[in-house]
Amino acid sequence: MGILENKVAIITGASSGIGRAAALLFSAEGASVVLNARGKSSLESVAKRIEERGGRAHLVAGDVASSDTHEELVAAATTVFGGLDIAFNNAGTVGAMKPIADMTADEWHQTISTNLTAAFLGSRFQIPAMLERGGGSIIFTSSFVGTSVGLPGMGAYAAAKAGLMGLVKAIAADYGAMHIRSNALLPGGTDTGMAGDQSQKEWAAGLHAMKRIAQPEEIAQAALFLAGPGSSFVTGSALFADGGNSAVK
Repeated sequence: MGILENKVAIITGASSGIGRAAALLFSAEGASVVLNARGKSSLESVAKRIEERGGRAHLVAGDVASSDTHEELVAAATTVFGGLDIAFNNAGTVGAMKPIADMTADEWHQTISTNLTAAFLGSRFQIPAMLERGGGSIIFTSSFVGTSVGLPGMGAYAAAKAGLMGLVKAIAADYGAMHIRSNALLPGGTDTGMAGDQSQKEWAAGLHAMKRIAQPEEIAQAALFLAGPGSSFVTGSALFADGGNSAVK
């Protein structure tokens, strides 16, 4: 039996990168997974692979910046699989790469909406469903950007990812006694579509003590720790899975 046997998990941003790796890993560890991303065809590919391995997956395509998407995700978890135990709120975007004074209000709001407001909207629906199950684990993908360093042109992204840490602590304070845990996962550079071309990946590798960037599967393992019983006394925390990036600045 896997460590997530008989658990139900929502994973956003599940069509690629860290979200896809987490979907495959959580399923392999026994969880039934409700997958979300904007692209339906990519989600179908992930769900098919899970089902071919004997797992259970259901997909809900939609924008995480929409409240309706999160309501549908939780409804799917409860009606298709019987409840909700884990939410990996992973979807995000770098957004417009500009100095603050050059950024438009619309660009700012779009980045904040996808990275921070979406996390609030998700937890707003996820928490009541978890309370019905007697507790659960909520995980948010934050970043070393905004929490330990600032990078040029990433002001909106940094503000959103730093804001997630406040949300994590607030949920821990409000619901810890009700057995809901809330934590942030802070990856370093990871070999996904957001990492850029080879030269950008090599530049990013140099920022890390380990002098490389992560594979998505490595970050998924850290998410699994926060989702599973091994982190039963961990809440309100930030787990850096960043290859020592934050340690060597």
